[in-house]
Amino acid sequence: VLNLKSGGKKEVGAAVYGVQQASGASGGDAGAEMGDMDAIYEARILASPRRPVTESNRDAHTPNSAQASPARSPLPKRDVISDRFIPSRRGGNLQASFALLPDEQARKAHNARNANNEAESSESKEPVLDAYSLLLKSELLGCDALAMEKGLGDRGPASPLQKNLFRFKSSRPGRDENAPYSRSPVGMDSQRLLSSPRAQIRKISTVPYKVLDAPALQDDFYLNLVDWSSLNVLAVGLGTCVYLWSACSSKVTKLCDLAPEDTVTSVSWTGRGTHLAVGTTTGEVQIWEANKCAKLRTMSGHQARVGTLSWSGNTLSSGSRDRSILHHDVRVPQQYTARLTGHRQEVCGLKWSFDGQQLASGGNDNKLYVWNTHATTPVLRFNDHNAAVKAIAWSPHQNGLLSSGGGTADRCIRFWNTQTADALNCIDTGSQVCNLAWSKNVNELVSTHGYSQNQIVVWKYPTMSKVATLTGHTLRVLYLALSPDSQTIVTGAGDETLRFWNIFPGPKTKGDSVESSSLLDVSSKIR
Repeated sequence: VLNLKSGGKKEVGAAVYGVQQASGASGGDAGAEMGDMDAIYEARILASPRRPVTESNRDAHTPNSAQASPARSPLPKRDVISDRFIPSRRGGNLQASFALLPDEQARKAHNARNANNEAESSESKEPVLDAYSLLLKSELLGCDALAMEKGLGDRGPASPLQKNLFRFKSSRPGRDENAPYSRSPVGMDSQRLLSSPRAQIRKISTVPYKVLDAPALQDDFYLNLVDWSSLNVLAVGLGTCVYLWSACSSKVTKLCDLAPEDTVTSVSWTGRGTHLAVGTTTGEVQIWEANKCAKLRTMSGHQARVGTLSWSGNTLSSGSRDRSILHHDVRVPQQYTARLTGHRQEVCGLKWSFDGQQLASGGNDNKLYVWNTHATTPVLRFNDHNAAVKAIAWSPHQNGLLSSGGGTADRCIRFWNTQTADALNCIDTGSQVCNLAWSKNVNELVSTHGYSQNQIVVWKYPTMSKVATLTGHTLRVLYLALSPDSQTIVTGAGDETLRFWNIFPGPKTKGDSVESSSLLDVSSKIR
């Protein structure tokens, strides 16, 4: 209401008159008393000396102040002194002192927890985030310690860690003579780090490159109806028939047709890929020559269907619903050379080790047994699974490393050391594990799943981090086979389709270099 800066009786009188009108509306003696008070207040305001507003008396000339105070002498100017100490950490190792940045293992563990929902998006963002994190650490923490951590560059040993965390004086960085003329936003150390060799970015297509129809492909968890030979020929059991598909020429050949009352329950190629073993519902095992489409012999001995087969040289092992395992030597006329008993329910998984010294068997009794070539009783018994054990695979990279997967009630992939009889690791996949297969080129494995997600997962061993998750089948992915070059897999499901996926890299040669590119290749993706 009062404008002290402009002054004048008219403005003050107008304000006073407005107050008097407002007070006069109430009438009576109260209005008269209020008018007398306003007149006295007006006289006091006009009588007070006016002076410009300065820093020393700014608080006295505020609209809320009811009375002007006399001028005060300005305080002498003093330097602001604070007792707060801000340390310099430029020369210290922040990562070792505070652990401000998470390490790679913690980041991978965090990604693994969210891999089910963000598997595909994390694959594309991972290289860019790695390059950005590497550049950020180099600029903030220094390149020497980072180069030693990553094993890059030709630098000497890193300087020892600073013992004193807080220092009053920062160390002067080394002078770069070309810095004023450089057009790069980062220093020379970071540029050298970015141009250092790095692993190439690996991309796995989430779409199969080929899909084949497989009518009458049975939706039975306990059967093994797909196998890929070393000569690049795929064998598939469809109903009472076995068909051969050449991956080189895409030619389809009908190998055999069983009797109407019999069906194909398992197929398995020999190591050379010239002969195929076929298991039937009646318990017979037939040996066929693929080139001539001729049956060489029929071996009996089982009382029920033969659901799984596995070769080791000239020895063929067969597992049946009659709970027994038979060893057949195709060089001798006997029907079988040994009978192994131990499982209490159907034998649904069977796999020889690469050295031919151990045979792993899984049954519907939730047991995983390991047999040697001489004993007729299992030498190792693993009882940790809670469902049928069909998925069995030996690692080609480590002798004695065995992986197994459980059914719907278990959903776990377990790893065993058969040399020490130790359980190594257990991973809960969240779905029924139907098949397992190791890559011969890299230390990775692939698993196919049934209830309830019907997915295909590529794992990196031993961290068991997900490399890729593939979907496409509408029913359980019950069948899996690996190509001879160990780059492609074929999967079969109850939806009567065979899907081909490129998931593994090719074999390494002497001329190949894993680290053939640099971080500068992805620096253009950093925003």
